Amino acid sequence: MDIEGVLAISLALIGLPWLIFHYITKWKQAPKITEEDERLLDEMFNLARRLEDRLNTVERIVAADNPDFRASLNSPQATPYSLDRRN
Repeated sequence: MDIEGVLAISLALIGLPWLIFHYITKWKQAPKITEEDERLLDEMFNLARRLEDRLNTVERIVAADNPDFRASLNSPQATPYSLDRRN
């Protein structure tokens, strides 16, 4: 058996599993989302929902006062960014 064959077999039997286990270990050590981060995300979501409601209200008021007004989004239900997760 020549040196290239031994090198290829040792690489396949030792190097590949080492590489896989190395990245599994790195993945498990990766930072996780904390409770504080999750709470902050919930607060930001609620703020965004309230801001969307306010914007829709302003658009309805302006549209009622000015018939030529055309909102950037035709209706709150049609918006692709609608925040419909209600608590």
